[in-house]
Amino acid sequence: MTRLLAIANQEVGIREASGHNDGQRVAAYLAAADLRMGAPWCAAFVCWVFRKAGYAQPRTGWSPALFNSRVHRKKAAPGLVFGIWFPELHRIAHVGFVADLQHDWVISIEGNSNADGSREGDGVYRKRRPLHLIYDLANWLPEEGGTP
Repeated sequence: MTRLLAIANQEVGIREASGHNDGQRVAAYLAAADLRMGAPWCAAFVCWVFRKAGYAQPRTGWSPALFNSRVHRKKAAPGLVFGIWFPELHRIAHVGFVADLQHDWVISIEGNSNADGSREGDGVYRKRRPLHLIYDLANWLPEEGGTP
């Protein structure tokens, strides 16, 4: 978990080249989920971080798929993947990492966000989000003693 969050934290400050889901680093994130330049990339960022940490999974650009058949957790903890529900889309439509907890707040690291916390942002940000906005949590780390 420490390695995973260290990798994600090193990406904070990466920005799109022209604000259209593009740029050299964004292309690498998208490639980790087999997506083309221009696609939304919050889930791809999560996949890229896991790949850099030595894990083969997850590998999807579809944010709701990060929560299918995974161990769901009701209690937020560092290293878990969080999902935010968007009622107008009837699905989880933005994801990122829980980096830390501060009372009723989640400190996150997330791609394709912005200073306002949008799901269609321009870079990798460290955000402070109210815990009650987190719809679901998933644990993609192997069981203790497991291998990546």
